[in-house]
Amino acid sequence: MTVLKTLLVGVIGHVDHGKTALVRALTGVETDRLKEEQLRGVSIVPGFALLAGEAGEIDLVDLPGHERFVRAMISGATGMRAVLLAVDANEGIKPQTVEHLEIARLIGVKRGVLALTKADLASPDTITQRAAELSAAAARAGLQAGPVIATSTVTGIGIPALNAALAGLLAEAAPGTDDGFPYLPVDRVFTRSGFGTVVTGTLRRGRLAVGDTVAIAPGGRSAVVRGLQIHGRSVESAEPGRRTAVALRGVGLDEIVRGQALCPPDLLVPTRWVDVAITAAASAEAALPGGAACRLLFGTTEVGARLRLLDRTSLEPGASAQAQLHLAEDVAVPAREPFILRLETPAVTVAGGRILDPASRRRRRNDPRVTADLAAIAAGRPAEALAVRLGQAGAAGAPLTDLARLAGSTPERVRRILAAAGAREIGESVVGATAFAALRTGTMGALSQFHRERPMDQGASLDQVARALALPEAITAAVLRDLVASREVAQVGALWRRADFDPARNETEAVRRLEMAFRRAGLNPPDEAEAVGRDIRRREALNYLVATGTVIRAVDRVQRRAVLFHKEAVESARARLTDAFPGADCQEAGFLAREAGAILGISRKFSIPLLEHLDATGFTRRAGDRRIIVTLEKTAGRARATG
Repeated sequence: MTVLKTLLVGVIGHVDHGKTALVRALTGVETDRLKEEQLRGVSIVPGFALLAGEAGEIDLVDLPGHERFVRAMISGATGMRAVLLAVDANEGIKPQTVEHLEIARLIGVKRGVLALTKADLASPDTITQRAAELSAAAARAGLQAGPVIATSTVTGIGIPALNAALAGLLAEAAPGTDDGFPYLPVDRVFTRSGFGTVVTGTLRRGRLAVGDTVAIAPGGRSAVVRGLQIHGRSVESAEPGRRTAVALRGVGLDEIVRGQALCPPDLLVPTRWVDVAITAAASAEAALPGGAACRLLFGTTEVGARLRLLDRTSLEPGASAQAQLHLAEDVAVPAREPFILRLETPAVTVAGGRILDPASRRRRRNDPRVTADLAAIAAGRPAEALAVRLGQAGAAGAPLTDLARLAGSTPERVRRILAAAGAREIGESVVGATAFAALRTGTMGALSQFHRERPMDQGASLDQVARALALPEAITAAVLRDLVASREVAQVGALWRRADFDPARNETEAVRRLEMAFRRAGLNPPDEAEAVGRDIRRREALNYLVATGTVIRAVDRVQRRAVLFHKEAVESARARLTDAFPGADCQEAGFLAREAGAILGISRKFSIPLLEHLDATGFTRRAGDRRIIVTLEKTAGRARATG
């Protein structure tokens, strides 16, 4: 299936330099649709027309040229990928010509077509002079353009050549940005019979399809796409870069306004701090000071902002830096979105650039790490931005949703990028490959320290390792599991130890003496405090014996008292009870606690915790006040079944 090539081209230039007439000559469409525009002969809002050809389709955006309507011009310009610059052959370059070129440069537009209009009213020498001036101005703005084309909408001169030049732009155009999610800044809201609430805008990113659920940001409301149109044609889906009309279900006319945007639910969040890569206008008469009050324009949004330079006090004309904008109200914007800054008084464009972190916080000034990290994000692709953020997060990791916002992509795409870079997803957070490797090293060190301090313990608990590392248990457990998978750590029940650590090698004379004491004591063992006293080595020896199962800690739940029996004493007790009560295979033949104590020759102090242990391990079960030996019960049951 052949994919239709498309391109959004902004038609820019000074007021009354023939932009609208040029679009009409190319497409037959009258873009001055407002009555006021038609009466005054001046474009007030962007107008849109389709230029279709064999190579694909070009969306022409006729942008207002009057100084008072530059804000409206910018709302259409931030989505354009190329420009058609129109200059009156007699009047030549004017202030708005320069400002429009500056805006195109600041938002990163590098390709275009240059047209001299009303050439039928100018002499050949004038046309030659104006063409040279126009080529020089475009070059200063970094615009890559072919020869200047002299045109006349009255005689038709140059219109075919202009059409061909635009077709050449389309043929060389790269596909529109597709970050995996749709983003459509709303420029118009209206109702239409049979469609309900309809919004229009330029689909800046991703694909939008009928049936999609979208959020209206900022604000948090959601709606369902019930229909799509591109230049009056109904379509099932729209690709990035297209002028699109979207019929919405679930939202009223008064619940969405120009300046909001359609995007996936939960992807964009409201914010008042954004990190930016900023370039001052080269045509500015003076440096732009930090702290300047500006108007931020991106998409169709306009909001008050204060510039916060991070490593300098002012930004010289044409200079670039990383900075922050503190906004007067909430906005929701994706990363890498182009923007323009204008002053209120005088009303002039002073800077532009791209959004780096769309949900930032106030950062420290003159901190080399902050500016270096932002510079790395500005210079790189999403993968580099993610690496910077994960480096900042360290062992604590960063939420996947925050990383997706920073990358300007979907969580699914970000997950693939991170997996390829060796990052680890742990719960809702992601830990970078470098930090995870450091965690592995730190965990092995923590276990080594634990083994040195407690050489007779079988291993450390998860809580002990997490506290040693000062990390959440979820992250610690993920690291331990990874070390087990690589056979560097062994798990023994709920305990973890280095694979090269063997607690059996650490048995000491203290262990042997203590084990012998409990062995000789049988079912009348010493109290724990008596056996250990204040001797730290004896305490470690006892912990080791309990951990290995040589000594069994039995608990009297009623008296809340523990008794320590040697495992051989417990085995002997099991055998003696089995011999003493061979008929204990039913409730009537079971035995009482005092009967067991008499057979074993021990008091309740020892018999009760011992019997509790035998219950817990499944050797016996309670039936009222009596206990039944489970193995005898099962044997008797099988005998009755076969008999």
